[in-house]
Amino acid sequence: MVLVPPSLDAMGELLGQPADGYRGTAAVTTGRTGDRGAAPADRVVVNPEAYASLGAFGRRFVLAHETTHVATRAHTSAATPLWLSEGFADWAAHRGGDRAPRDIAPALGRAVRAGDVPDALPADADFAFGGDQEAVARAYEGAWLACELIADRWGEAELAAFYRAVGAHPQREGAVEEALRTVLSTTPEAFTRAWQDRMRQDFSSAPSR
Repeated sequence: MVLVPPSLDAMGELLGQPADGYRGTAAVTTGRTGDRGAAPADRVVVNPEAYASLGAFGRRFVLAHETTHVATRAHTSAATPLWLSEGFADWAAHRGGDRAPRDIAPALGRAVRAGDVPDALPADADFAFGGDQEAVARAYEGAWLACELIADRWGEAELAAFYRAVGAHPQREGAVEEALRTVLSTTPEAFTRAWQDRMRQDFSSAPSR
């Protein structure tokens, strides 16, 4: 279900949270990672002010991202890190498009060209609203690139299988490591190196003119 309240204040009332916390956020999904089952209460709630400021692509992207969260909620759990749930939603929203990586991930590209290649996949805290917006953008973009790497190297079916395997793990600790081993036949260290190499490949050089 997609709900479009008449104002930002009405959005806050609908979600039971201060409206200012959603200023600049085009839409949110009411369900949370870790809510297992069919999650019938999942809803996409649109911020009419921020959504109206987006172009056609931005509007399509936001709705695709949020509805991916709704559609895959039954396959997430407390074991699912935000880099995987957010990265998968971004990957699904960009899937089939023709935008280049440097256009999809400009903040990450700037960091890589400055010599700041991340040491590890984004932590859950890196996605927190209200912090450094450039850092939050890098977290989302790095998460997207991790899922894009899996889809490119191992295949889209394996990305979906990896997503499900992590969410099916009984606890957070070891969930990603086990899914990397059993689904992708790799290790966290090797996957992180491949992710870093992909960043250097996609972003290190300046765009051609």
